[in-house]
Amino acid sequence: MADSLKHIKFRFPVYFGDRETQELCWNNESTVETVVLLSQQKPDDTIEIDLDLDELDATTAETKATYEEIKAYIWDKHHLKVSSLYISQIKHKCGLEVGQNYNLSKSENPKVPKCPPEKEAVIMGALKHFQMI
Repeated sequence: MADSLKHIKFRFPVYFGDRETQELCWNNESTVETVVLLSQQKPDDTIEIDLDLDELDATTAETKATYEEIKAYIWDKHHLKVSSLYISQIKHKCGLEVGQNYNLSKSENPKVPKCPPEKEAVIMGALKHFQMI
């Protein structure tokens, strides 16, 4: 028994029994070592589910239309051209996520045109068509 471990010091607190300590001594205590075999077992039972995707509601990712898709829809339905700026303004007005504008004016007081009411109405219709609002 001269080779056996009798004392361990830790640099952090450990719990032994019902107390916290930073060293363990086995001079007067008996210990039991435990070896546990961990294995990866595969389940015996499997469940198969048939899912009809046509019956499910569209996810938010599926209902997001690009600016180009919105422009094409408005052109096909109303023969109107709308700018990305107008679409962005209406999306912002509806509380929808709008990407960052990288095409900012360098002047101090840039004049930003406002979306006219007739184009606002068709953009709102397109957003409803694409289930974005």
